[in-house]
Amino acid sequence: MTNLLRLGVFLCLLSLFATTGCSHSKDADADKPPEPVEKMYAKAAEELDAGNNTEAAKQFDSVEQNYPYSQWATRAQLMAGYAQYKNLKYDDALLALDRFIELHPGDDNIAYAYYLKGLCYYEQISDVRRDQKMTQEALDSLKQVKQRFPDTAYARDATLKIDLTLDHLAGKEMVIGRYYLDRKQYQAAINRFERVVEQYQTTTQVPEALERLTEAYLGLGITSEARKTAAILGQNYPQSSWYKDAYQLVGDPGKPQPKESVYDRTIGKMLN
Repeated sequence: MTNLLRLGVFLCLLSLFATTGCSHSKDADADKPPEPVEKMYAKAAEELDAGNNTEAAKQFDSVEQNYPYSQWATRAQLMAGYAQYKNLKYDDALLALDRFIELHPGDDNIAYAYYLKGLCYYEQISDVRRDQKMTQEALDSLKQVKQRFPDTAYARDATLKIDLTLDHLAGKEMVIGRYYLDRKQYQAAINRFERVVEQYQTTTQVPEALERLTEAYLGLGITSEARKTAAILGQNYPQSSWYKDAYQLVGDPGKPQPKESVYDRTIGKMLN
């Protein structure tokens, strides 16, 4: 056998041994048991504390995959949702939170899961000129927190956010109402402003809605209803600049007529 042939055989054998060694190494890694669950969870928490939210979510998922029936897996499900929320991956966070809520309805942290779900929607609320689907989703989720867990800090914060969400939805109605009013589509405008007064009674949008209703009624030539609406505005918001605007439109509106209108009833509910 020539030296060249011997060298070729030697190289082939060396390559075969190397390949076999790598294969055994990979098999050994695959068969290697996972780290203890406490250690895996601690590493995931460290990544989260360091702001590495994507990696943290992966490691929390790994905890659940390797120890699916442990109490650590339950915690990891919730924390994976939180990590995705921190990473602004709201869709992924909602999937994780919905799964946690479905699998662990009696868990001690269930109130927080519902609250975090509400935040995922709340933080996606867009400008009032755009579609308000997320605003409605936020409102529905936050109401669940308030109704299900009324004595928690989550419910108290949800209540504040509900008020802001309602104001946002009312603002959307005002944008549409003003659009119709500017184009002298008075009845369409009235429908929107009435909705604000009736459905969003506690929001900051009501004084303007009443003033805009006054404008719309005058546009239709219904002076009596315009004066009545202006009077309700003055009775309930006497210091408002919107009342001053309404006063300029109709003069001294006097007091509301004895016959109670839908606006009288609505404002009465607001005061009680």
